[in-house]
Amino acid sequence: MEIRQVRNATLRITYAEKVVLTDPMLSPKHEFDAFAGKSRNPISDLPIPAKDVVEGIDGVLLSHLHIDHFDPAAEEMLPKDIPIFCQPGDEERLKKKGFQSVAPVDPSVEWQGIEVTCTQGKHGTGTLGEKMGNVSGYVLQAESEPTLYWAGDTIWCDAVKRVVTDAQPDIILTHSSGARFPKSDPIVMDAEQTIALCQAAPNAIVVATHMEALDHGTVSRTDLRALAEREGIGAARLFIPLDGEVLRF
Repeated sequence: MEIRQVRNATLRITYAEKVVLTDPMLSPKHEFDAFAGKSRNPISDLPIPAKDVVEGIDGVLLSHLHIDHFDPAAEEMLPKDIPIFCQPGDEERLKKKGFQSVAPVDPSVEWQGIEVTCTQGKHGTGTLGEKMGNVSGYVLQAESEPTLYWAGDTIWCDAVKRVVTDAQPDIILTHSSGARFPKSDPIVMDAEQTIALCQAAPNAIVVATHMEALDHGTVSRTDLRALAEREGIGAARLFIPLDGEVLRF
């Protein structure tokens, strides 16, 4: 399998000979408003042209519909007949946008030899977490492929721990920017929570994504690597790809 980090949670994943695009955010730099009052978003450019991000994809997998995971540029650029897999409850909004092949994953779907299972998460804590709405991750399984768990926009929580224990994934994709609003707790994993996940899944490879793309992120790639090294977790277990980088497993 191959994972190409595009930007934020936008990844091109080649799995069982299919190319899956996750959470496409294709807007140019500074296209939409700040989240934390620091800068317009995104804070970085795409590493490749947006048309190349969508070229040759077989399907789209969406964790949820916040603008930094499915933006107007993606809505405009994606073919309206592309298969889109989403969490239950998001399908009607996508159909209203004109997409013709939308499938909620509830709890699993079989597609082109790939079993896709929806998982739960928590997009923050307390009242803010409730306001952020439902978010999902996914487990992908296919013959002769590693089991892949994309945790999505979630903090380290009991729901994620259950997936790690029950699915025993070989590769785990985390959102590890420590994003937060002023005076809030993190709404996705920060460095400490990412390391806790690594420690809870000692046989898995962890790939940290959703970093250095939005103004409410508080953890840099350098921050996460430094903490991992202090905790004895090396680069062979925790990958922190740059935008545009390709990983092969």
